[in-house]
Amino acid sequence: MQLLPKPQRDSQLLKLSESAQLTERSQLQIVENSEAVECAKSDRVVIFIDGANLFYAAAHLNIDIDYAKLLYYLTKGRRLVRAYFYTGVDRNNDKQQGFLMWMRHNGYRVITKDVIQLPDGSKKANLDVEIAVDMMKLASYCERVVLVSGDGDLAYVVNALSYQGVQVEVLSLYSMTSDSLIKVADCYTDLGSIKQHIQKG
Repeated sequence: MQLLPKPQRDSQLLKLSESAQLTERSQLQIVENSEAVECAKSDRVVIFIDGANLFYAAAHLNIDIDYAKLLYYLTKGRRLVRAYFYTGVDRNNDKQQGFLMWMRHNGYRVITKDVIQLPDGSKKANLDVEIAVDMMKLASYCERVVLVSGDGDLAYVVNALSYQGVQVEVLSLYSMTSDSLIKVADCYTDLGSIKQHIQKG
């Protein structure tokens, strides 16, 4: 898959330092531009959350996500158009069904797909296509998209949104994030750096 060159922006919420671009991925440095954040308050924003990706990130960080806090943090005072949460489901899991019902009543649009059991016994539900299609469909209704995922398969659609004039913010656990996704995003935030703002307690 070949991506088009990323269009240049006049400003970014977060940017990679020049020194970090010359070092290994583990030495990446991210700088926040507070002036750009302030200018973004009037923007319409749509949020897309890869539930499985966030679940594994939270497990790695040893935290429980407070989804009300998460929504507040991701919106940052901007005009929220929609917040989508994508996840595989086990119809016989009453605890999960209760959680998803709570999400639906607290600001999230929940998109689900039944999990399938693989030959090795593991279970999986891939919702990359659903996320990508919805991102393209909603692009004309917002100035900014927030993507909570580290999946490199979504780099192509993020790059496509850039060419439609939509700014894309990516949040994920750094160690679980594809380089290709970071490169095409307008800004990137490591979930490990904001866990105190989004965890329960």
